[in-house]
Amino acid sequence: MSPPLPSTSSPVIVGHGAFRYRVAADWPQLPGGWSFVEVVGVATDGDGNVLVLNRGEHPVIVFDRAGKFLRAWGEGLFTRAHGITMGPDQNVWCVDDAGHTARKFTLDGQLLFTLGTGHPSDTGAVGFDYRTIQRAAGPFNYPTNIAFGPAGHIYVSDGYSNARVHRFSADCEWQFSWGTPGGKPGEFHVPHGIAIDSMGRVIVADRENSRLQRFTADGEFIDAWPAARPCQIALDGDDKIFVAELGYRAGMFPGNVAGPDQTTGGRFSILNREGVLQTQFGGGDEPCAPGDFFAPHDVCLDPWGDLYVSEVVYSAGGNRDLVPTTCHTLQKFIRLSDQEAS
Repeated sequence: MSPPLPSTSSPVIVGHGAFRYRVAADWPQLPGGWSFVEVVGVATDGDGNVLVLNRGEHPVIVFDRAGKFLRAWGEGLFTRAHGITMGPDQNVWCVDDAGHTARKFTLDGQLLFTLGTGHPSDTGAVGFDYRTIQRAAGPFNYPTNIAFGPAGHIYVSDGYSNARVHRFSADCEWQFSWGTPGGKPGEFHVPHGIAIDSMGRVIVADRENSRLQRFTADGEFIDAWPAARPCQIALDGDDKIFVAELGYRAGMFPGNVAGPDQTTGGRFSILNREGVLQTQFGGGDEPCAPGDFFAPHDVCLDPWGDLYVSEVVYSAGGNRDLVPTTCHTLQKFIRLSDQEAS
């Protein structure tokens, strides 16, 4: 039987030092009868409105900063929604992994452009099991996320059934790709998340290798840092790195077993630009409690420094009764001011 959902009557504070957050209770407010099923991605526009990509009947649901429902779109457009990113022109890019595409939309859901043919590239993989990949290939085979460089380049992590990062021009023309299956520097086992810092360096969440890898804008390996099956990354204006980590208690591929030093559940970490840990919270001991996690999948920051963390609760274990299907799949963390944090 699933454990009961915890309740709390006092504010929940997470993090420490300069990175302390209050969990926003009852955020957001869905229309009556609606369900996210699970939230795979989250992004904010220039006004701080929050775009929630989910696997329910209404794939993109938009809320204001206070959590008030504004609009929804995307019905019938996605094979399996996976990632959402706000482009530099304030258009919305959504990655459909099983649809093998990344698509550009206006803020109200008008389709503007599609990257990818809708057919998987030839990697020899079976389904979306990275362990069956026989070779790296071109775009796309279950792509995962998208990011934008300061020079206008577009980068796509690809993904479950490929082992590559693809770079496109600002005009969406393919330029080159890098990566092969494996665990050595520059190789990938599920490049699941991607972000670009202010210097144009590319940070890839190499999930099943439990690390972040950093590259130049041209795909040359720089360094790598350990992480607990990282799913996605966000950066602030100082290039601090915000990491949603799936951990080792949810979403494991069949037959994969965590090692003796791999005990954490879902958690959230903040690093400085050189990979030094600044704070960390969660860990999955109480996965449905406010401020803890079962299956973190995406993270974004709004213009005020507040965090939004999504979780794939249903597919990572809720569908097998590991946690209640009513466990949170999206949490907002309000950053405390220096005075509030002291």
